Formats: sequence, structure tokens, C-alpha cells
Amino acid sequence: MNKITVIGSGSVGATLSYTIAASGIASDIVMIDINSDKALGEALDIRQGTPFGHPCNVYAGNYEDAVDSDIVVITSGVARKPGQTRLDLAKINVGIIKSITKEIVSVCPNAIYVIVANPLDVLTYTFIKNAGIPANRIIGSGTSLDTARLRTRLSEIYKVSPLQIEANVLGEHGDACMSPWSLCTISGYPVKEYAKRFMGVEESVLDAELENIYTGMVKAGAKVIAAKGATFYAIAASTVQLIKALVSDTETILPVATLLN
Repeated sequence: MNKITVIGSGSVGATLSYTIAASGIASDIVMIDINSDKALGEALDIRQGTPFGHPCNVYAGNYEDAVDSDIVVITSGVARKPGQTRLDLAKINVGIIKSITKEIVSVCPNAIYVIVANPLDVLTYTFIKNAGIPANRIIGSGTSLDTARLRTRLSEIYKVSPLQIEANVLGEHGDACMSPWSLCTISGYPVKEYAKRFMGVEESVLDAELENIYTGMVKAGAKVIAAKGATFYAIAASTVQLIKALVSDTETILPVATLLN
């Protein structure tokens, strides 16, 4: 089985650790946070639920406890507040990532690293430049969450299971992302054909409808933050899907952040 370290025990890190434990993909989960009491409390809470699911040793620790981890997920950083963009967090969170990088890579030089903290693309690049390990072992969660949000909204509008929707969001995990509608299909039909044939959408309003769907996807995270203060369930689910692909070779194509030369 796999040993997975999660750095950061805030809303995202704690929810991710719980989701990993519930998924059964790890035998050991190490939770590390600058607030050691928070990490301890979260680890105890998760571990006390494992008798109802998959056996898993969940514990709080420090960097040395992460040795021999197969996967290290970094969620640390200041969370986005209502009205903030992801890029507004760059100045503070770049410094946090730099301080973490050398500490964790020194004890886990052979791990695969998954970056989740925001601004995602900036922090993934920062980690790559400071880690001193091959860039192909450092992956940002990318636009997987944005893609899930887009498929969810399309399923709501067009009354079809999101499992029957093939659509991807590409580019930045942020306001500069894009969705190529030409590559979007619903049950094998191009999205525009599906909308017209099965939903009765008029050609004259189709582009505006798709633009509204896209805009809603971009603003989805901010809407959740405004309503409840943070987003963490969906990003935990999308990150676990990525981890499953890495540790089990699920042959899944995911839109992630990686270094291109």
C-alpha cells in the first residue's frame, strides 16, 4: 500500500486526508501542519473512523515522519477570502511554499509531489524551481476541479448525468482558464448539437447560453467561498482522483499543471 503525506491541516488538507482514508488507497497518512495541535486533532478524528472503512494508519507528524512517502500533497497557504482572486494570494503563499520545499524534499527526494495550494500554477512553478528534483514528479492539481465544475453545470442545464459529459477546462486554475466547446460532447453528441436537438435551444441564443455556463464555472469557487467561507470537498475529491491515477495507473487523462519546455 501507499504512504501519503499531506502538508497543511486546514479545511483542504483535513478534508483531503479524510477522503484519502475513506478511499482505501493509502496504508499510512501523515498530516503535517505548523499548528501541530490542529494536525493531531484532525488525524485522531479521521483515524477513529477507520474501523468503519479501510484500515489506515493516520497520524500527525513532522517532516522526518514523511520519509519514504510515495505521494506528498501540499495544501499549505493562506486561504482565499471573499472578493479575492487566487493571484491575490501569491505574495504570501510563494514564501510559504519556498520554506516548505527544501524541508520536505530533503526527506522525500523520491516522492511524487502534488500541489494544491493557490495560486496553483504559480506555486507549482515555484516548487519546481526550488525542489531540485525532476519536474515530471511535481504536478499541480491544475484544472481538474474546474473541469468537474463545468461538467456539473452542463449536467444541470442539459439534464444528463455528468458521467456522460466529456468536457475539459484548460489553462490556468483561475480566471484565465478556457473551455474549448469544440471538444465538448454529451453522450457522443457535440454540445451544440445536443443542446439544439434534445433541449430545443435556438441557434441564436446558443453561444450566449454556453458563455453563461462558462462564466458560472469560473465564478463557482468564489460563490462557495462567499456562502460558506472556503471550498474543500470538491478539491479533495478531484485530488484523490489524481492520486489514484498516480498510484494505480488508472490510464486516466486529467488536466493538470506541469512544466512545459
